[in-house]
Amino acid sequence: MRASASKVSGRKSGSTGTAGEDAELAARTLADLGAVSDDTAAKLAKLGIHTWFDLVLHLPMRYEDETKLVPLRDARVGGTVQTEAIVVDSEVMYRPRKQLVVRTADEGAELSLRFLNFYPSQLKQLTPGARLRLIGEIRGSVFGLEMVHPRYRVLRGAEPLPETLTPVYPSTAGLAQHTLRALIKRALNACDLRDTLSEAVLAEHRLAGFAESVRFLHAPPASADSLALEQRAHPAWTRIKFDELLAQQISMRASHDRRGKRTAPKLPARGHLARRMMALLPFELTAAQHRVLAEVRTDLARPHPMQRLLQGDVGSGKTVVAALAALQAIENDWQVAVMAPTEILAEQHYAKFKAWLAPLEIDVVWMSGAQKKRERESARARLLSGEARVAVGTHALIQEAVEFQRLGLAIVDEQHRFGVRERLALAHKSAEGMEPHRLMMSATPIPRTLAMSFYADLDVSVIDMLPPGRTPITTKLIAANRRDEVVSRVRDACCAGGQAYWVCPLIEESETLQLQTALATYTAIQETFPELRIGLVHGRLPAGEKAQVMAAFKAGELQMLVATTVIEVGVDVPNATLMVIENAERMGLAQLHQLRGRVGRGSEASACILMYEPALSETARARLKVIYENTDGFEIARKDLELRGPGELLGARQSGVPMLRFADLATDIALLEQARALADRMLKLEQRLARAHLERWLGARHEYLKA
Repeated sequence: MRASASKVSGRKSGSTGTAGEDAELAARTLADLGAVSDDTAAKLAKLGIHTWFDLVLHLPMRYEDETKLVPLRDARVGGTVQTEAIVVDSEVMYRPRKQLVVRTADEGAELSLRFLNFYPSQLKQLTPGARLRLIGEIRGSVFGLEMVHPRYRVLRGAEPLPETLTPVYPSTAGLAQHTLRALIKRALNACDLRDTLSEAVLAEHRLAGFAESVRFLHAPPASADSLALEQRAHPAWTRIKFDELLAQQISMRASHDRRGKRTAPKLPARGHLARRMMALLPFELTAAQHRVLAEVRTDLARPHPMQRLLQGDVGSGKTVVAALAALQAIENDWQVAVMAPTEILAEQHYAKFKAWLAPLEIDVVWMSGAQKKRERESARARLLSGEARVAVGTHALIQEAVEFQRLGLAIVDEQHRFGVRERLALAHKSAEGMEPHRLMMSATPIPRTLAMSFYADLDVSVIDMLPPGRTPITTKLIAANRRDEVVSRVRDACCAGGQAYWVCPLIEESETLQLQTALATYTAIQETFPELRIGLVHGRLPAGEKAQVMAAFKAGELQMLVATTVIEVGVDVPNATLMVIENAERMGLAQLHQLRGRVGRGSEASACILMYEPALSETARARLKVIYENTDGFEIARKDLELRGPGELLGARQSGVPMLRFADLATDIALLEQARALADRMLKLEQRLARAHLERWLGARHEYLKA
């Protein structure tokens, strides 16, 4: 049954009807509040509050019960209580430090108040005979019961207790709770709280009304289920979370639908180049690769821009699918851009594309910020003339000076590492008034709930099987004080003809510290293994030197590679059988999984040793347990979502996608599925309400979706 208004708020909502086109949902700015100073407006902006409706949706993080008083004689040590007492005396004491001590009493029981920081005005307030209403934690001391820095109010006659719980809101320095409460109360009275969902939808999904729910959460009655409020399981919270998920789904699905109205080059699968390339490959595509390639080929043949996310675990073979997709564009006389976030990853793509496409007499050019001027100008000229069919590179591809003659397909690897503007810049390098098709790849598997939520505007393809012949990787957890055992294991592996990676400790504070750590680790490793040939790569190494070291390691000229995390993606050396990661507890699960995936690429048994400092935090212990127990990237990603949340996991705060404040993708999957289905329905049948819902929750932000 739908929760009734009385069950949700215990009062009438004061709003009727359904929000329409003329409803000014969330449109009024803080300037309309009149009494808000520029200083207060700036503090509110830090909390993401810019409009009246932002205040309505600034919901409490917890509540305090000020609806009842606890007599002093019943107060217990360790509990936070509200009580009343009369000031007996007050004095400023100087030992052990300056402080204001106020003695109070009520019906024979005594309570001391201690203020370590105080104002002269408090001395005037807290005079003998003043009656105080106090809230604070009761502590025991040698002088009896006391409160340290309690909140208090001097009573002027009889003052009734509030009838609802007192909300405590997220705030920032200099913005008092009483200020927020007053502003939110005004916003609740000023804003149009009419529902954006029809009565039929509310009944179907057993949802409480919006007005009742939001008023309830800002001022729940004393009888409210405190556990349900705390766990956000109350029907009022369910409505808010559903609305938030619905707004995100409407926004993303609308973006998906708008794409179907835009124009892209029609690239039917002709197949002659793809057949020639596949005949030259030393391996067969897996069934999963064939399935995903068919999905991509169907999209490319349509006259609307493809926007497909290609997911696959480490080593599942995404790049060869991307290369075959590129051939479909080339067969239709269009060009292809392949962009990666790091030089090492971009160089790996360049090497693979060149090896696969050069035998087909297809010109592939390299674009990098570290290129010499003559090389860069030559590559630009070949792209502009159409001589070069494929450009592979880093951010250098999106520079204004780089122009394509006919860009038909843009492939972006590890796309979540690029910001919105960077991805859009590549998309805008189209020709003939058309958008290029876009294929985005990610070796960071995305849990189903995250894909449904943050990638609802994309079509998602998953390569869910690894090529045959990949050897399982054994994962070992070894404390740093057992370093000698690791050294012995590395020496044995290298002397037996294998190769090893040694990943430096992660230093996030600065690139300079990271470089110093890499150099110090390299020196220490050289001293430990004087008999081995060792190379070093890090983010500050010039591109040419980096390429030389990587080439030497791949060719077997180096037995060990000391590296920072720049090698986490794109490095493919089949003879490397051992990976050592120092201070593994500092790294995220996705990063550890990516690094581990650099080994196990040949036929020999491989291992990944995670060294950690024994004093582990609970979070670090949980991460290492996950990576030790799991090799499936999607399961690791699901557990990573539980540990870290979507924003950190995807870098989604830079993606342009509306982040979730109230819903939890780890627990609210059922609500997400309902919201997803309703979003599609509203966009088809209830467009006016869909627009009103978007305005309420996202304002103008829903127009700025990730590219």
